[in-house]
Amino acid sequence: MPPELRDDEAEIGDVPGVPRPRDRHDLLGQEAAERAFREAIGAGRLHHAWLIGGPKGIGKATLAFRVARHLLARGDGAGTPDTLALPPGHTVARQVAGLAHPNLVLLRRQKAPGAKTIPTQIGVDAARRALHLFSATSADAGYRICIVDCADELNLASANALLKVIEEPPPRSLFLIVSHAPGRLLPTIRSRCRRLALKPLPTGAVAQVLRGLGAPHATRPPELIDRAAGLSEGSVARAIELLDPDTIGVVDEVEALMDQGDRPDWRRALKLAERLAGRDADALYATALDAVQRRLAAEIERRQGEPPARLAALADAAERAAKAAREAQVYNLDRRPVVLSLFGA
Repeated sequence: MPPELRDDEAEIGDVPGVPRPRDRHDLLGQEAAERAFREAIGAGRLHHAWLIGGPKGIGKATLAFRVARHLLARGDGAGTPDTLALPPGHTVARQVAGLAHPNLVLLRRQKAPGAKTIPTQIGVDAARRALHLFSATSADAGYRICIVDCADELNLASANALLKVIEEPPPRSLFLIVSHAPGRLLPTIRSRCRRLALKPLPTGAVAQVLRGLGAPHATRPPELIDRAAGLSEGSVARAIELLDPDTIGVVDEVEALMDQGDRPDWRRALKLAERLAGRDADALYATALDAVQRRLAAEIERRQGEPPARLAALADAAERAAKAAREAQVYNLDRRPVVLSLFGA
């Protein structure tokens, strides 16, 4: 979470030194997505529900808040806006940052008063409280906006509560629904939304975002920032994880072992397996599995001109590695054999 916040102010997704989406005023690498909103606004044909999809950490929620700020400040302005940017000092920008604008609500997972833990899903009570905004009259006859971040965390009851409102929305209502996996949402929700798929960010844009963050991220060595951006697959969230010395260390170790081909240093592999078997190593274990799959995918891409039988062997190795990881998770098996099997394959 941002370092100036107290523990009781923490929110889902907070990362030290990283502004929350509602606090970010720059949006890199998603010009096409912003243009879609600008053109719809300018044409007076802004659909009432947008499903903003794409991998985690590419700017989906940042775009949603950017759109909300613009519309809440725009009033009845005409014409296609040149930008959706709003100065950070603008009254509406300050209200949105504090979630204090009367015409905006954020539907998310949130700790209930008196609760000790944050729920794993967005419950129906939270959905009904947020959607109550649309049963009242707008504070200034402007847009009433609900940002859902993220819709993947809705349970069936809360998803149906949202569906009920977007099926028959009040005038000048807007729903900006963020999802990392839009295909898993209720088909009835998807069918009532305009789909907007955001693409992974270019490597240069990821690096630029990292360098614009606060400490400790922006103060990492330049070569580490560039490497994290290159391995991020266009996700700033993934790149931030890779800036952690332990995380990038696991990636380096996996790559070094895979560089040894069918004769890996088994003592070294066992040491890595022991490290990843601990109860507090979930994130590092996931990083190792991802690094293996990424390496195999890159190898298949590089060797596309080779006979199909050789490529099939690589694809089979990737599938066996993924299957072993799934079974270990489902049956709570020891991770060490799984890790060793990755290099045996």
